[in-house]
Amino acid sequence: MAQLTHRATALHKSVPAAIFAARHLATASTSPITVETSLPFTGHKIDPPSRSVETTPQELLTFFRDMALMRRMEIAADSLYKAKLIRGFCHLYDGQEAVAVGMEAAINKKDCIITAYRDHCIFLGRGGTLLEAFAELMGRKDGCSKGKGGSMHFYKKEGGFYGGHGIVGAQVPLGCGLAFAQKYNKDENVTFSMYGDGAANQGQLFEALNMAALWDLPAILVCENNHYGMGTAEWRAAKSPAYYKRGDYVPGLKVDGMDALAVKQACKFAKEHALKNGPIILEMDTYRYHGHSMSDPGSTYRTRDEISGVRQERDPIERIRKLILAHDLANEKELKDTEKEVRKEVDDAIAQAKESPMPDPSELFTNVYVKGLGTESFGADRKEVRTVLP
Repeated sequence: MAQLTHRATALHKSVPAAIFAARHLATASTSPITVETSLPFTGHKIDPPSRSVETTPQELLTFFRDMALMRRMEIAADSLYKAKLIRGFCHLYDGQEAVAVGMEAAINKKDCIITAYRDHCIFLGRGGTLLEAFAELMGRKDGCSKGKGGSMHFYKKEGGFYGGHGIVGAQVPLGCGLAFAQKYNKDENVTFSMYGDGAANQGQLFEALNMAALWDLPAILVCENNHYGMGTAEWRAAKSPAYYKRGDYVPGLKVDGMDALAVKQACKFAKEHALKNGPIILEMDTYRYHGHSMSDPGSTYRTRDEISGVRQERDPIERIRKLILAHDLANEKELKDTEKEVRKEVDDAIAQAKESPMPDPSELFTNVYVKGLGTESFGADRKEVRTVLP
């Protein structure tokens, strides 16, 4: 199973060769294209970056495929949940894919990302595989957290992805801690701490931001503002819903989070700023198509017309599709073929994940205490328990 990363060679091979051959792009796939962002950036205590973003044919085609793959994965997860193959909490990311791919395009794997429980697509962007994702969702042994974390606790340390956290806002202090470690070790890298508008009022967020600003940590706080904290509209929960200004003494930037190229530009800008000057807040204006979680139909606190309006006017995949067609990088049929390939890739991964065994019951006792301490099961039938405490 090929890993999904914005630079993965295996991924580019999956893009139909005809897309490049027919248009003589085999050698020109890195030729620069300059695109203007859909909306201007709005800065708080900082001059915003340019709206002109440099990209390439290869990057645009990869953006399209990556987002199509993320979208298909989330739609499949919805079906698996309804079939009761996924249990417990499950929060889907469809609609917000531009944030994941745009951010990844601006950074490297030594930069860290930590997020809340809407984490499936961020995990894929960090190099996780579909098999690891679906196996984890179904609680299987081959999952990225060995089937013990489920939807909310994806993790890939070697890819610089530190979760997947179920406690609202609690990932932000941890992210600032990662940034502290980067500064302490004199790494030239940053940490993106992601949270939603629902978590933006958490006290721990402001406490962590205060320390990050005091110590000039390379911390980038990313508010994915999808406008609803569970079923509560932002204006009902926040006196000031201009989240990019919430840092007061910390600069902020408002970004069209449905525009992958705008996200890329903003994250590149934020990384450069954070390495020189300390923390910055990015507010990604985005939208989720599904409800907050699987128990939320998503239509009791907003109208269907609102959802369909966003799909028609701001959908991140359709925006990239239009760019690809406008620059004659592929035709409609070739893009449809890519979507068919993505569907098959997802279906194959689900079939593999279903074959993965459930974790051994003894796994209940692992990854809790430091190695050598705690409780473990042993014996021929693994039914005896031994406890070692410090």
